[in-house]
This record gives sequence, C-alpha cells and structure tokens, in this order.
Amino acid sequence: MKPSDLIYDWNTALPLELLPKRPVLLNDETLRDGLQSPSVRDPSISEKIRILHSMEALGINSLDLGLPGAGQRAVEHVEALAREIVNQRMKIRANCAARTHENDIRPIAEIVQRTGLNIEAATFIGSSPLRRYTENWTEDFLLETTEKAVKFAGSLGLEVMYVTEDTSRCDPAMVKRLYSNAIECGARAIVICDTAGHSTPMGAYALTKFVLEEVVKPSGEKIRVDWHGHCDRGFAVANSMAALAAGADCVHACALGTGERVGNTQMDQMLVNLKLMGISPWDQQDLTKLRDYCVAVSSATGVPIPPNYPVVGEDAFRTATGVHAAAVIKAYKKNDIELANAVYSGVPSHLFGLEQVIDVGPMSGKSNVIFWLERHGIPVEDEIVERVYRFAKASNHTLSEDEIRHCLVPQ
Repeated sequence: MKPSDLIYDWNTALPLELLPKRPVLLNDETLRDGLQSPSVRDPSISEKIRILHSMEALGINSLDLGLPGAGQRAVEHVEALAREIVNQRMKIRANCAARTHENDIRPIAEIVQRTGLNIEAATFIGSSPLRRYTENWTEDFLLETTEKAVKFAGSLGLEVMYVTEDTSRCDPAMVKRLYSNAIECGARAIVICDTAGHSTPMGAYALTKFVLEEVVKPSGEKIRVDWHGHCDRGFAVANSMAALAAGADCVHACALGTGERVGNTQMDQMLVNLKLMGISPWDQQDLTKLRDYCVAVSSATGVPIPPNYPVVGEDAFRTATGVHAAAVIKAYKKNDIELANAVYSGVPSHLFGLEQVIDVGPMSGKSNVIFWLERHGIPVEDEIVERVYRFAKASNHTLSEDEIRHCLVPQ
C-alpha cells in the first residue's frame, strides 16, 4: 500500500476550478527586488552567476536581472548575467526593472544590443491614491507617463511588462485606466502588485479577477498577467496561490523571501507547493537542487536560513521527540522511505533531495538513541544506550555528535 492511499486529503475537497487552469510561470526577483532589503549585501557578479545557474537548474521560467538605470555597477552586473545566459544557451528568460522614464529604459535596449539577449522591460509606476496624493500626481500625469514610457520602450524593440506599484490599494477606475492604456500602447504583460503586503487571499483573488474581466478580456489581446506580492501580513504565498486560482499566469518571488521590509513571496515555498499540489509543469519538475539554490542565495546575500524555515531549514525534517521519532523509525523498519517521510511530515523530503533526521535530546526515547547509533555504525549495547539516554535526559538541548560520542566511553 502506498502512503498516499493512507491520507484523506482535505486539500482536494474544494471545487477543481479553484486550482490554476494553465501551466504556472515563475519570475525570480531575487537579484533585483530581493536586494532592496537593508540587511542584505549585493552579491558579486560571480555569486550572481552561481545563483542564475541554480534558477536554471530548477526550471524557473524567468528572472529580473536588475535595474540598469541605477548606475554603472548595475549595468555591469546585468550585462554579465545576460552574457552568461547567451553563452550557456540557457532556457531562462530575462527582464529588467525600469522606472517609466527614458533614462531607465534606454540602458536595457543598449544591453540587448551588446549581448543579443532579448530582455523584457519591466516598467513600473506608482498607482494608488496614497502615492498619488503624496507625490502630487494627477491621474492624467500617470496616464501620460505610462503612454510615453511604453511607446518609447516599444520603439527600441523591447517587449514591455507594465507594472503598477501598490495595485492592491488602488481604486478600480484607475487600475482599469492604467492597464488599459498600457495595453493600447503596446504592453503585452501587466503586473498586479501588492507592494505594501496589504492583500489577503480574498483580496488577491478579487483584484486579479477584476483585472482579467475588466481589462484583459475587453482588450482582445493576448496579455500575460503577473502577480507580485510582499509578505508584510504573512500572506505572500497564499496570496500568490489565490491570484493563480483567479487566473494569473505568473508569480514573482524571491529565494527565502528576501526583499524590502519583511520581504517578497518566497520562491522556494512556491516551488514546493506547486509541486505538491500537482500543478503543471512543476508536478514533473526535479526540485532536488532546491536547497542548493537557497544556500547559494543565503551565502551571497548574508541572509541566514532560520532553523525552522520550511523544507530547507536545518530543523525541517529533524526530530528529537521520542513519540515522533518512534513512528518514523517504525516506518523505516518497514523499508518504506515514503512512509517514513509522511508519517510526521506534510512534505516528502525525498522529493527535494533531503531526508528525515533523528537526533537525541531531553525529549527523546531510547529508540532515538538506538537509531542514532545504528545510523552512525556504532554497536548498540545496553550500557551505551543507557549512558547516552541518561545524559540526554539531564541536558537542556539536542545533543551534538561530539556529546554523544563522549558518552560512548565510560567516565
């Protein structure tokens, strides 16, 4: 019997129309929006290239190379990444962020000319009444700026992704006017942004539905609709899933959820959930290199991976609790890896190149000790088991390997 046969999956009890109806695209913002956090360091070119290869290995569809309008360093980094994609004949597609200004858009076209890589221009502009009031922007100013930028990018031969910042707090009339204007001017991708992490899943669903029904369908054009979310309320992945359920084509996200304030949607968690939900094409994707991707980003940016971080955190598949460990051990004794990975975990670790780990600590039973000794090729003797067990019970933490080995010899 398969472990899946022993699970009643309430996740599939809702109507199937709430699942994405087409293959889901993912756009990686780690090397642009993810670097806007005050706590990160901007990786070197070689580190960014390593991260780029990790994205390619996971099958991520596209990435934001950076914002070349920010200065010479940004231009050099973007161009190096673009050349790597061309030279290595990578499948991953590229885009660059740009304010709706010619000075930001022109450097993208110049990099395209020098490298031969097709780079989509992700032109962004603030949209919400909050921003308009703060900046003293009129609605006509936003529309004129949008038209000028999109047409200018098109005149340079660039594909245009039009981005409205703070869409999730923008009034419906302005949302409709801005996107419709951008599409009329030549944009073929539009990005709905939850810039301040304001949305709930219900809000993300409603906003995406509105854009599809009131903007995309009436346009008569084939328009890609992207969702770009932040995690201020802890809803980033849930909001992204809601947007996909409403009909969005693509989600923007960052490794480990890096980004300004509390960060962006977590790319690694999107990959995990799309895989486990059986959503195309990720249901068939090999994600055993997921941890390598996260470690590369952590190392390059200085953002630590918390021990309890989903899937790739040190504790994600690790237990020292006696009852839990006993069940996992019994599953292993049935020679069933999938069962061992399912009995006390909602994520099958083997799908991501990882495995269950059983440690020894104050909440452990003797079965933990025996299993640990067996796994480390140490003869299981009653006296040794008792010494390790007593030491663990007297401690206030999970024992290190050195501490357990210290117990092997009578003191």
